[in-house]
Amino acid sequence: MTASLPRQSTPPDQPPPPPAEDRRHMIRRRALTLLIIVLLIGIPAGYLVISANQSRDSGKDKEEKYSATGLTRGWPSKVQRRLYQVPIPHPSGKVAYYETNNWKTSRLYVQFQTPNRNLDVFLRQMGTSRAALKKGDITIGARDRRVTGWRFTGPGPWYGLVHEQKDPAPTQDVVVSLADPRNPFVYVVSRTVP
Repeated sequence: MTASLPRQSTPPDQPPPPPAEDRRHMIRRRALTLLIIVLLIGIPAGYLVISANQSRDSGKDKEEKYSATGLTRGWPSKVQRRLYQVPIPHPSGKVAYYETNNWKTSRLYVQFQTPNRNLDVFLRQMGTSRAALKKGDITIGARDRRVTGWRFTGPGPWYGLVHEQKDPAPTQDVVVSLADPRNPFVYVVSRTVP
């Protein structure tokens, strides 16, 4: 008599393989989960990329105007305004600035346009007055004009003053364009010794 081999069964710790229909259902569920994850991550990421490019492009034209001159569109920080004693009045528009520092002199270049009444406020807070402005006096030198790209050749009248102070307080060179007398355009170079 031949001995029959015992019947082999699946080990008790492994479940039997799922039927083919359950396997297809599991694959579909995983594919759907993967699709949802891609949509939840991919769409917002794509939106952010498109939005960032649009934002960059919209500001590009405005920035090109200032980047060619070294000026940065916007207001200098409160610390810079206090250190260089350039009290830009509110409201003011077309504000741009640029700061340079070296071992000998630090400079803050600022430009802004402000309503006529604010010109007096600005000059008074700086420690001077409109009476100190001299017609036709371009007090900002050629070196500083090269740094900023400022040209004082447009329609005037142009006025200027130099507000000198004892060290360590800064000295300010100011040029004002009254081409639009209701909204003068102000250019300031404030320099201090570090």
